[in-house]
Amino acid sequence: MPTARPRALPPEPGQPPDDLRRARGERRRQAILSVAVDLASTHGLEGLSVGLLASKLRMSKSGLFAHFGSMEGLQLAVVEAARDVFVETVVRPALAAPRGLPRLWALADGWLAYAERKVFRGGCFFASASMEFDSRPGPIRDRIAAIMREWIGALRTAVEKAVAEGHLARGTRADLLAFELHALSMEANWSFQLFRDAGAFPLARDAILARLRAAATRAAPRLPAAAATPA
Repeated sequence: MPTARPRALPPEPGQPPDDLRRARGERRRQAILSVAVDLASTHGLEGLSVGLLASKLRMSKSGLFAHFGSMEGLQLAVVEAARDVFVETVVRPALAAPRGLPRLWALADGWLAYAERKVFRGGCFFASASMEFDSRPGPIRDRIAAIMREWIGALRTAVEKAVAEGHLARGTRADLLAFELHALSMEANWSFQLFRDAGAFPLARDAILARLRAAATRAAPRLPAAAATPA
């Protein structure tokens, strides 16, 4: 039995028809990307077939390509959509924390919470996409790499500001500490995805807290207590 098509809404008073069509097109594009990002997190960007996506959305393949132009265009749009979700879920809330150690911890803890809550069904989108494209040159790899540099750069900047605020010891290497925090987070995501080990996230929090405490000064704000319960 054919599915009934939704009735078109009348244009708002004073809204030109072209603007209405563009707004509808953008809403449709965002709805497509919402499904595509979730599928790509489990199937990979290469596993994101147009047929699979069209089937999930109950639309034609030609309708999909009308929004993105090509498979590569769709994949790049999915990467950008995943970045937007990451910024809104992890980065923007952390920026509300006070500058220095509280903000650095908020960034690290926010990343763990984002992976732990499975904001993307397949775990951290960029962890899987990085592994999928790390040895494959091209615009998709370049964009993923640029986004990951942004994230590691945000951690490094947060470390530098924590030193400037007097919360971390002078001489703390921002590049090294950012590398360590990122590595611990990625390890937690890997362990959770491969072993289904939910305890990886409390362990990662404790490891990060221990590293921050080791570098903290006496003037530093208090950090949270340990997250993991020893066996």
